[in-house]
Amino acid sequence: MEIKVEKLKDSEIKERGINSWPIWEKETSKFPWHYDSTEECYLLEGEVIVEDANGNKVQFGKGDFVTLPEGLSCNWEIKKPVRKYYNFK
Repeated sequence: MEIKVEKLKDSEIKERGINSWPIWEKETSKFPWHYDSTEECYLLEGEVIVEDANGNKVQFGKGDFVTLPEGLSCNWEIKKPVRKYYNFK
């Protein structure tokens, strides 16, 4: 299961309607998480390291568009407080 991190152009953000998605905020912390459905998110602020069950780590932060696949079990480590748009598919 691959966590996908990409940079979107402003036109792509507008096209996908990301600015109309709900916003999630979280302070610096560590916690386990399991995805029952695929999440797409766009980070407005923050810095995160997500580690999957195999020990693979993916780091992302402000300006990144991230896709977290359905079925993923992982640990989140929020290094800098997060504010993100999110959408479950």
